[in-house]
Amino acid sequence: MAKAEVVIVLSLLLVTTVVDGLGGRMRINDVKKNKEVQELGRFSVEEYNRRSQGRLRFSLANGGPSTALVFSQVVGAEKQVVAGIKYYLEIKAMQGGVTKTFESVVLVKPWVQSKDLLKFSPSTH
Repeated sequence: MAKAEVVIVLSLLLVTTVVDGLGGRMRINDVKKNKEVQELGRFSVEEYNRRSQGRLRFSLANGGPSTALVFSQVVGAEKQVVAGIKYYLEIKAMQGGVTKTFESVVLVKPWVQSKDLLKFSPSTH
């Protein structure tokens, strides 16, 4: 990415931050139809499963149930402009045939085409 493009992206992030109330969280409406949000939810579950692979293999080797999650859908989302865009997602996923709710935080930096799962845990709601 050229320097001019980076400056434009960073300028847009700064303007968005000011418009959004200095980096406060903003609710994302209509998340079930938002393809980007649904893809981030799927990424969260897949990344959680990838990071948990060792525990999954141990459980299966010892006759335990599969702990792998199967993504269903994102049911709630907020975003916050930081050094990128931080997404706070409420995700429905199946685990062992049971639907459960999880919370994840994903940091997206579009100018370097990166996304990072910062947090993934059972929902406290």
